[in-house]
Amino acid sequence: MGKKNIDWANIGFGYQKTDKRYVSNYKNGAWDEGTLTSDDTITISECAGVLQYAQTVFEGLKAYTTEKGQIVIFRPDLNAERLESSASRLEMPVFPKERFIDAVVKTVEANEAYVPPYGSGATLYIRPYMFGSSPVIGVKPAQEYQFRVFTTPVGPYFKGGAKPITIKVSDFDRAAPHGTGHIKAGLNYAMSLHAIVTAHEEGFDENMYLDAATRTKVEETGGANFIFVTKDNKVVTPKSNSILPSITRRSLMTVAKDYLGLEVEEREVTLEEVKDFAECGLCGTAAVISPVGRINDHGKEINFPSGMEEMGPVTKKLYETLTGIQMGRIEAPEGWIKVIK
Repeated sequence: MGKKNIDWANIGFGYQKTDKRYVSNYKNGAWDEGTLTSDDTITISECAGVLQYAQTVFEGLKAYTTEKGQIVIFRPDLNAERLESSASRLEMPVFPKERFIDAVVKTVEANEAYVPPYGSGATLYIRPYMFGSSPVIGVKPAQEYQFRVFTTPVGPYFKGGAKPITIKVSDFDRAAPHGTGHIKAGLNYAMSLHAIVTAHEEGFDENMYLDAATRTKVEETGGANFIFVTKDNKVVTPKSNSILPSITRRSLMTVAKDYLGLEVEEREVTLEEVKDFAECGLCGTAAVISPVGRINDHGKEINFPSGMEEMGPVTKKLYETLTGIQMGRIEAPEGWIKVIK
């Protein structure tokens, strides 16, 4: 199959309709067989559970063309497991792990022409999601659901290189203990929109959210986990029950330990100690690592030694190693790469 006539080197990070998407409906206590469709529209009741009570969860992963020309996806089993956890927390039926992976594979295969070529800097973003589709007026779970997967080609998150960003310590809370911060629910992202718009208006790229209970511990941003590097090159990530278990962050910790021979630690990180770190980054599917050069804590600035010009040396090694694994330049740990073709 030939590639679509797309200027791969200059596409942005946004939505572009592709040919096929996967759809499966849950009704009378069971999921149907599922199918691929060319219809990118959804028709639901005005009283659907997703519209009334935000009953929706989602995932995000990518398909890559490797150095050898293979089309692969990165650790889809972990996305499947996280969607199961998210669905269970919102009293939604679980879409089985094996079916999740199969749906992702089928959708990528059906949109092979949209998978960017190796070396273009672009990838095929994959968005599996689920929502309550039947009418609900009383506050309770919906009875029917729809699971879907669509794809869209995207360019690199950063144009012209990953320049360090400036973030602010937010006055808003992202999540509370025993809440939904640890699952990938749409409602978590809705509450972050006002905070991120406010941050942008004030000249910042992102927010640093603190724990809601004491407002002394680092949690995450609106859509990424934090990763820190100490002055003696230890890689540290915050630990909290209200942090989303980022697949990228977990992968980077393995890379740091097993590929780079660095000491790693997942623990509570206080805002007070952030000034003592040598490097800071935000990690997630979109950019892998977004380097942070400066944090503004209500007028008091924390400037990392790595500076505002480029990634710190350890962060750069982490980024290059993980992207090398994803693109097939570096041998991957067993089970990390799912070959589509």
